[in-house]
Amino acid sequence: MAGKRTADGDASDPAPKKALTTSSTLASASSVPNNKTMPTNYSFIEKAPSGCCKIVTFNVNSLAASCKKGFKEYVVAEDPDILCLQETKANQPMAFLLSKTQYPHQTWHCSRAKKGYSGTAVFSKIKPLRVTTGFGAEPIDDEGRLITLEFDTFHLVACYVPNAGDKLVRLDRRMVWDDAMRTHLAALEQTKPVIYTGDLNVAHNEIDLARPDTNHRSPGFTDEERTSFSDTLRGATYPRVDVLRHLHPDTRAAAYTYFGYRANCREKTLGWRLDYFVVSEPLLARVAGVVTRNQCYGASDHVPLLLYLRNVEANDDSKCSVETSGTKTESDETKDEPLEAKDELDETKDEPLEAKDKSTDENVAKSE
Repeated sequence: MAGKRTADGDASDPAPKKALTTSSTLASASSVPNNKTMPTNYSFIEKAPSGCCKIVTFNVNSLAASCKKGFKEYVVAEDPDILCLQETKANQPMAFLLSKTQYPHQTWHCSRAKKGYSGTAVFSKIKPLRVTTGFGAEPIDDEGRLITLEFDTFHLVACYVPNAGDKLVRLDRRMVWDDAMRTHLAALEQTKPVIYTGDLNVAHNEIDLARPDTNHRSPGFTDEERTSFSDTLRGATYPRVDVLRHLHPDTRAAAYTYFGYRANCREKTLGWRLDYFVVSEPLLARVAGVVTRNQCYGASDHVPLLLYLRNVEANDDSKCSVETSGTKTESDETKDEPLEAKDELDETKDEPLEAKDKSTDENVAKSE
């Protein structure tokens, strides 16, 4: 077992403009919601600040199952400009999931490795200039984990990072993925800054999970994964910033985005922060806030995370909330096809891994 190592990010990030402050990100541990089903009243969802674009990332842990548990109602209430989904487990695009009138630009990346596994999707009100799926290299692309969209003033990289797996059997694959992602981000940053988001499957520092002492060899909290994420934040062209941790350096339980189904983790607030918005440093001044929707648990074992991004200056015609002309995207050419019906009880769920002793809640981790 490797020795304990602190994987701190760069502490020299410049201060952003005044950020949106919300109770959902700054709540104390004792006030963090522990509901196990989705809310029936979404009056707590605020409108996006004036002049801001709302981007949401959400690991849905099977769209077929999530839709039965309140996913669509949440999306209607949240009304994001861009919605990034992970772990869709869709074998093909899901017809009529979200209206193309509301979200005319829809992109799916489904797993070819096996059915009912992994998968990502992005729904956007804003027309991207270009859309690609994967890194363009096999076999790293065969699990449907990556969608990249180019907009006027930034690239959006939406992904579902591979987990190191039970007994860390996929740790080597994870390291290959991380290397490929750093190369991908650096190439994109040659033209525009990047927003890197999704289930990144890492708790970067001890503050990012409830039980760090007993999880140092659990997937998502190994020294290797944490150090690799620090390398990603270090950047090539310029540093990258973990937005939530930059704005709220001391927030612990209120920042958790994943609560395993086993060991009653939600009720006990035994969570992990696995979902992120990471931005290229030049974009930091446009960040108006980040919100952990920790009330919205029950449609998945994750909760949504959202970013408010300020539009560019009013006299610039590349505002992120304005649809602009661009090349035809892959998503525009994709026909909606029905998703194969799946029994919710027969999901190939990446069950929360309880490292070492499954009879206790000391070592609850996540597997994929």
